[in-house]
Amino acid sequence: MRRLLAAAVTAALAAALAVGTALGIVAALQSTPEQPNTPLISYDTGRPAR
Repeated sequence: MRRLLAAAVTAALAAALAVGTALGIVAALQSTPEQPNTPLISYDTGRPAR
C-alpha cells in the first residue's frame, strides 16, 4: 500500500510539473514582442536596366 501511495504522489507531482512547465513556456512565448515584417532584401524600383 505504501508503494502505491508513493507512486500516486510521484505521478501527481510529475503531472503538476509538466502542466507548470507548459504554462511557463506559453507565457514566455506570448511575452515576446512581435517582429516587424520587413523584407531582408529590397530591390531598387528606379530606371530599368538595359
